[in-house]
Amino acid sequence: MKRIAYVCIDPGVPVFGTKGASVHVQEIVRAWRNRGAEVTVYCTRPGSDVPADLADLTVVVVPVTGKGAARENSQAAAAAELAQRILDDGADAVYERYSLFSDTLARVTGQLRVPGFLEVNAPLIEEQRTHRSLIDETAAHAALREQVGAATRTVCVSDPVADWVRNRVDPEHHERIRTVANGVNIHRIRPSSEAPGMPVVAFVGTLKPWHGVETLIEAQAAGSREWTLRIVGDGPQGAELRGLAERVGADVEFTGAIAPEHVPKALAGCSIAAAPYPRASDGDQYFSPLKIYEYCAAGLPVVASRVGQVPHIIDDGVTGLLVEPSDPSALAEAIDGLASAPIARAAMSSAARAAATDRHSWDTVLNRITEEVPA
Repeated sequence: MKRIAYVCIDPGVPVFGTKGASVHVQEIVRAWRNRGAEVTVYCTRPGSDVPADLADLTVVVVPVTGKGAARENSQAAAAAELAQRILDDGADAVYERYSLFSDTLARVTGQLRVPGFLEVNAPLIEEQRTHRSLIDETAAHAALREQVGAATRTVCVSDPVADWVRNRVDPEHHERIRTVANGVNIHRIRPSSEAPGMPVVAFVGTLKPWHGVETLIEAQAAGSREWTLRIVGDGPQGAELRGLAERVGADVEFTGAIAPEHVPKALAGCSIAAAPYPRASDGDQYFSPLKIYEYCAAGLPVVASRVGQVPHIIDDGVTGLLVEPSDPSALAEAIDGLASAPIARAAMSSAARAAATDRHSWDTVLNRITEEVPA
């Protein structure tokens, strides 16, 4: 597989962006290139935050336009046009990030007679219906079935996502669906020494309700005050969370949004990291959180909510601590304990880094995705 066509039809995911989905795109591209493959990206939104090591990446763009039904039709048309571009360019394999209304992989793999890998990160049909608007749900389901039917392998970031796919496609395709969790760039993110003074607890991510940052701020205000909090990122809740920190008297540094390549610097000197996901229904806990893998790669003990896939990543008491979600007191108690226990932190730091390097590098993730598929 020397020529890889990487496809992302989702207009909400810029290839060169700062959000987690953009990081995911970039890291899979890097993993293919680490194998010596020539990668061309076919997308609807390129973005402008281009990392230096991807500046030479060939990117073919067909933009999506309009709103409502017109936007859905434009997305399907973009998928068809990009499929033709791949056919014209040629490829030895197609790797597509699942997007609504796209049938690019299905159009290409049969004609070129090459392997196709479909990566499913979320139940997009439900997300679109719940959080935005979905006009032609029938077409969205049909595209999913066609893509999974054509894929050599469909890889899902968590078991709930894999179950969601299986429940919507023909049983004959179930055996080609597998779970492969997310990973981390272990070369870009490395451990650093703790800064002198009070331990710093880090949170990295977009400030949106499903990250539970308000619980972390309340925990800082309620805790022993022997640690400070660094919130790396911004988003719709930014102003609200800054106001909360001021009202409760929490010791918080808000860095604002940063580019992915600056995350290692933001984590440098920190002692602990937090992933305070809120309590939610089981159907909402389908994610495979990039931030936790990044925390582990940085050698940070992780204090995280016991929800969704998190207990499969954090070995409670070894690489971090698990707490009940949406509970500031429990979160404060766990962080207080680690903040006052440097020896325990050091042991967890080593274990977290080892977990990242041994099991969660992006190269390892891509190996799991492609294993048993002829090169």
